[in-house]
Amino acid sequence: MTPADAPATLDQLRGLHLPGGASGPVPGEILLALILGFGAALLVGLLRVVVSRVRASVRRAALADLAGSRVLPPAERILAQARLLRRLVRTLDGDEAASAHGAPWAARLDARLRTDFFTAGAGRVLVDGLYRREVPDPALLDAELTRLIGRLKA
Repeated sequence: MTPADAPATLDQLRGLHLPGGASGPVPGEILLALILGFGAALLVGLLRVVVSRVRASVRRAALADLAGSRVLPPAERILAQARLLRRLVRTLDGDEAASAHGAPWAARLDARLRTDFFTAGAGRVLVDGLYRREVPDPALLDAELTRLIGRLKA
């Protein structure tokens, strides 16, 4: 632009404008991406909170049922503990997982509770020894089940 082409008055000057046709300090695409990113992060955080509360309530309910079985006679107590384990696995893993029997059931319990209590320990009675005449110490089973369920990360 030469001095001869310059406008004579300020009224003839063109107004200020942003490059690329942007209408604000932050372009619309960037603002939309920020909103969507924060929304997705908020949704993931909310989902994690809901899932952790559900898992904690399953653990609390299982521990409450286990505590309620302590007043039963030894044979009935062991049966109530075995039923509790079925309900727990059914709640967490579905009906198909809870329908296993024998060694697969023991393996499923060991995998879910991260132990070998049901395949190699005293927990075998809860898997296949429910109808035996000799009843193992239910307090020992109760203490171990309380520990295993208490650390359950469902």
